[in-house]
Amino acid sequence: MLSPEEWAVLGLSAQVALAAVGLSLLPGIPIAYWLARSRSPLRFVVENVVQLPLVLPPVVTGLLLLMALGPEGPLGLRVAFTTMGAAIAAGVLAFPLLVQTLRVTFAQIDPEWEEAAYVYGGGRWAAFRHVTLPLSARGIAAGIVLAFARAVGEFGATMVFAGNLPGRTRTIPLAIFTRINQVGQESAAMRLVLVAVALSAFSLVVHAALTRRLHSM
Repeated sequence: MLSPEEWAVLGLSAQVALAAVGLSLLPGIPIAYWLARSRSPLRFVVENVVQLPLVLPPVVTGLLLLMALGPEGPLGLRVAFTTMGAAIAAGVLAFPLLVQTLRVTFAQIDPEWEEAAYVYGGGRWAAFRHVTLPLSARGIAAGIVLAFARAVGEFGATMVFAGNLPGRTRTIPLAIFTRINQVGQESAAMRLVLVAVALSAFSLVVHAALTRRLHSM
């Protein structure tokens, strides 16, 4: 059984991951759609910039976030070492997976269906809302699930940008890290490890089910 403190860590992790997905989804949908439809020479550049957090060490990503969004950064924001900062760090790392899933989803939709909406008097936004979004619903759901799982598991960027503050930024990976560095906390660390494995496995099963349905359309 989880202790009250461990339940609090689990709840904070869910809160941070949901916020991270929300932050990623708003720019992720239009960027993924543009990547799926555009033939611009800039497409290669944008796609590589989007995928950059996947290959950068997470600690480097966290440091870049701290330089850009910290109180001493050019924007003078105060989101570092806050729950929102943890969500931003997790969102940046989850963003490439979300965009990649959505890009593949949008690419599978026949553009002629969207063009038909134009013929019948709908604008670009109306076609996207009434044709593209309904057809891509399962793919969007799959991207959300994958991004959520990645956000729950984020460690390096969160540690640097948001810190390891109990009740504010200490998510499941940070709590495990804390426990394994404390004498006599091995069993507590193992409980959280099992929770993390269960969440990851469940997310992969849901993602696989949604992806199979998408490919069968």
